[in-house]
Amino acid sequence: MNNRLPFTMNKGDAFFDRLNEWIGDVFYDILPEAGFELRDEQIFMAFQLERAFKEKKVIFSEAGVGTGKTMVYLLYAICYARYMGKPAIITCADESLIEQLVKKEGDIAKLSKVLDITMDVRLAKSPEQYLCLNKLDHAVNKYDNDNIDEVYDALPNFVTKPAAMQSFHPYGDRKDYAKLNDEEWDMVGWDTFQDCFSCEKRHRCGQTLSRDHYRKSTDLIICSHDFYMEHVWTFEKRKREGQLPLLPEASSVVFDEGHLLEFAAQKALTYKIKNQQVEEILTRLLGNDLREEFAYLVEDSLQANDVFFDMLEENLTNIEGSDRKDITMDTRLVKSAQDLLAKIEEIGNQLVFEGELHTVDHYQLHIVEEYLDSIEFLLKLLLSKEDVIAWAEHANKDLTLVVMPKTVEEVLRENVFSKKIPFIFSSATLSDNENFSYLASSLGIEDYLSFSINSPFDYEENMKLSLTVEEDFLTKFNRTMDSINRNGGRTLVLFSTKEELLRFKAENAENTDFPFLYEGEKEISVLVSEFQNEESAVLCAYHLWEGLDIPGPSLSNVVIWSLPFPPNDPVFAAKRKGLEDPYMQLDVPYMLLRLRQGMGRLIRTTDDSGEITVYLPSGLPEAVRAKIEGVLPTSPVTQ
Repeated sequence: MNNRLPFTMNKGDAFFDRLNEWIGDVFYDILPEAGFELRDEQIFMAFQLERAFKEKKVIFSEAGVGTGKTMVYLLYAICYARYMGKPAIITCADESLIEQLVKKEGDIAKLSKVLDITMDVRLAKSPEQYLCLNKLDHAVNKYDNDNIDEVYDALPNFVTKPAAMQSFHPYGDRKDYAKLNDEEWDMVGWDTFQDCFSCEKRHRCGQTLSRDHYRKSTDLIICSHDFYMEHVWTFEKRKREGQLPLLPEASSVVFDEGHLLEFAAQKALTYKIKNQQVEEILTRLLGNDLREEFAYLVEDSLQANDVFFDMLEENLTNIEGSDRKDITMDTRLVKSAQDLLAKIEEIGNQLVFEGELHTVDHYQLHIVEEYLDSIEFLLKLLLSKEDVIAWAEHANKDLTLVVMPKTVEEVLRENVFSKKIPFIFSSATLSDNENFSYLASSLGIEDYLSFSINSPFDYEENMKLSLTVEEDFLTKFNRTMDSINRNGGRTLVLFSTKEELLRFKAENAENTDFPFLYEGEKEISVLVSEFQNEESAVLCAYHLWEGLDIPGPSLSNVVIWSLPFPPNDPVFAAKRKGLEDPYMQLDVPYMLLRLRQGMGRLIRTTDDSGEITVYLPSGLPEAVRAKIEGVLPTSPVTQ
């Protein structure tokens, strides 16, 4: 008998029979007695999910705002985790939404209180969300910045004053340094080019300690789609290195806002190299007692690396509205990539011999081999005939090359959905008129269950929605300020790009009428909490189209500053190739999905009401406008 289950099970009882009875008690008796509304949508959803858990299948659970879908999947995930003795993993659209699930006003806290269950819930955040001690040391010495100095002064004693018999604890979470803006965090936060394998501070690192902490969760581990996919792609590599996987084995996986999983899978399969990184790795080899022949090979490789990055620099084109640079693969660039690849492959072969001669430290040899393998794979991917997406970025006076696959369905089919466990996709936007085939095929899913439930809210009664054709910046700005004044603040302004937000912020710099909160000024979950608790605040963001849940009067007005079309960058440029009408087949569907999500931020409970303004560009094709009006939750007022 499992005494951790929230219901009793006697010898001979079937788990799903008892679970079914308990779920019925929760929704028909326990929650209503605690003041929760009995929702038919939740009851229907609950018994649909039961089948997915019982048959260990994929299910697409499309449920509109207000259906209570989060509570339903939480109940099943926790009970099944305790029954199986393995935690459930819940993944969110991005890092900013992880904290939404565990906030004190959230569904986990509500269920814990009402059901008198202590839930073991731990957050598994991406490496970028943790402090890097080496970068912090560098920043303290290089910059005169009080905020960064405070971060250093607040480090635990076991970091700055190591001693015997110290007890360690997790630290270093981005959220704990709310005063740092995004630029300051970039100075001290971990990035993909850190050499953690050879770092002498690794065992006192906040990221390492946090990994140890969340792996011990018995109920729920909450992470982002990106981090879950990184776990999947690095699983075998970490095993080869003698490391634990990023996440433990799961009893079930819930993809909240699951319509965004494909983008996360592509991102996790991304390979990066930068000029200085290759130089550092090869130079590290020269510091050993190498054979003369091998030393010359390393020096030739350094020269080949310089030539390749010089050629790459010459073949870049700026992309308007994006930090990414487009790459023209001419014959000279291809030749330089082939030359560098040949040198890297030869070094890999020669390293085997060097290892046998013990001229290179074994641990250092292992690190170099792993780095060279990733560089070799990236160059092969870049030169292959396969569908790949490549671009370059400038940062910190260095050039980075990025390569990622165009499609991921085959890898997902083999590495994720071949597992015989329940996979739950939850979102208000998973299908095209209840047809889930597009999402399923893009993720390599062939066998699945599905259902759709509409929102129970009366949008006609509680929402005033305006479509306004306007492109002039100042006119939009003044109209937005009018709506903010009319609502006493309490406004979410959603931008399509960071550049739009910064221009709005600059124009509004002298405004002291309301507290304005801008994405990038502080850690995002802290901004969301301030917005929720300061009723007159205005939150301006470009990443909060999905998942933001602010019920009540704190959010009474949503302004869609511009239609959220996909960015003009190499990722979407590659997706457009081969499409007969990329604007209507890719750009418009992407925009409609994001628009639906953005409008869904306003009404979160039956008592909520407010207004939405959507700004449209002039010259928008009638066919696109018709599609927009087709996804609106209520009849619009046109201006």
